[in-house]
Amino acid sequence: MRDSIYLVAPKPATPYFFGAEVYNHWGLPPTQWIADVALATIAALASSDFDVIICDETISPVDFDTSADFVGITGKITQRQRMIEIASAFRKRGKTVIIGGPCASLSPDSLRDHCDILVRGEIEGIASALFADLRLGRWKDEYVGGRPDLALSPTPKWDIYPNDRTVVGAVQTSRGCPFECEFCDVIAYLGRKQRHKPIGLVLHELDVLYKHGYRDVFLSDDNFTVYRRRTKALLAALRSWNEAPGREWVRFYTQASIDAAKDEELLRMCGEAGVSSMFVGIETPNEESLRETKKRQNLLADPAVLIDRFLANGIMVWSGMMVGFDSDGPDIFERQFDFAMASPIPLFSLGAVVAPEATPLHARLRDSGRLLANGPETAVVPWETNIVPVGMTREQMSTGMQWLANRLYHPKFFGERLFRFIGRIQTGGGPLRQRVPRGDIDRDTGTLLSRFLNSGSEEKAMAKRIYLKLVGQPALVPFVHAILLQYAQVRCVYDFGNYWRPELAELAAPPFRTIGKQYRLHG
Repeated sequence: MRDSIYLVAPKPATPYFFGAEVYNHWGLPPTQWIADVALATIAALASSDFDVIICDETISPVDFDTSADFVGITGKITQRQRMIEIASAFRKRGKTVIIGGPCASLSPDSLRDHCDILVRGEIEGIASALFADLRLGRWKDEYVGGRPDLALSPTPKWDIYPNDRTVVGAVQTSRGCPFECEFCDVIAYLGRKQRHKPIGLVLHELDVLYKHGYRDVFLSDDNFTVYRRRTKALLAALRSWNEAPGREWVRFYTQASIDAAKDEELLRMCGEAGVSSMFVGIETPNEESLRETKKRQNLLADPAVLIDRFLANGIMVWSGMMVGFDSDGPDIFERQFDFAMASPIPLFSLGAVVAPEATPLHARLRDSGRLLANGPETAVVPWETNIVPVGMTREQMSTGMQWLANRLYHPKFFGERLFRFIGRIQTGGGPLRQRVPRGDIDRDTGTLLSRFLNSGSEEKAMAKRIYLKLVGQPALVPFVHAILLQYAQVRCVYDFGNYWRPELAELAAPPFRTIGKQYRLHG
């Protein structure tokens, strides 16, 4: 009889921008936004030695009474506290607990005492030794992986994943990023030398996801477009795959640097292949802040011009915006608002600058005594940071962030940006790509949007204006629905943090920038 292993991906401690807590928030069944490719990949690596059961806690509760012989837990920094809680509960029940993933690799000391086996680094190169040792009952306390050839990465085991409650599938085509952004932990975890998965393996993974019903797929690369020649070869293959006779059109989402817009051929090929959305980290209009944190790729051209090039090729831009760099003064909140409102970008993942462990920024601020104990290490929850700012007080940071978040995401101002996006995005004039609805997922998403957009008079007015604009433009409906779904998630996050104060949107500047209005709004 084979041993068994129970693999768990915990929920994050708090909702965050790209989560799917919004379904629960509006009374619908638990749903995952993007499939957990790490969980399914580990399951594939383990399945030759063990019977595998997986649990994505966003979708289903952890079974603490499982009969499995081993428990494996994987997660990011945002999941650390829940990882510890789950590990403790299983160890009290006598289970052997293994912890791995990005958090274990970047912050091993915070997890080492909470597990029986710690796995650091990427797992493909050490999986056979790890699982053989478990099977033989003579494992080590710690296993350390290196930077494996991605040809060694197996096809994720999606057949045991809860695909029926997941909106977007996931394929990782590369790991690593050559840039030096001071606040990013990707280069610490995955390295600056980007490695690429063979194109044939990427297409095989897409075939598997397609068979499981996915028609939206996240290409979960850290920087999809950074190596142009390889990216163009992959895009040509994706286009051919998408245009195969009888295939429903699949939309792809990914992450890229804004400098991708300097290559017109690259953007054209993205649009033709089905890449309809890219997350682009613009971060700030303050050039001194970009230089300070070595995000030099954002200094090459006017971001407004580059963003329009994405839209001209049918690619929606989502963006990151951060406040609290050393070069930011108290006026940065107004500068960020003005920049956002001049753009056709409806959605920004908005947050204070944070210093994740293992990043150059963390080391610099630790050495200068500017790190707050027990502060958060993720920038997508806007009301907290682990940094002591220098260009403003912590009080100004707190009130300024809440003003900016509420003003940017008030239905009036969000609607203006969405309206501008609809007027600027180009869909190429080609045939509308139809697809078969995915049953419960699509029905629940429609219910969610209806409930949210009818939740208040401002939301109703915004929705009416937007849908009137869409009359006669059916190719834009999928874009708008994806944007509105993420907008509902942002509002869910703000509700969760008691952060939603729409009356702040009426102020032209943060309260501390208005004489006689110095007061604390949050925390």
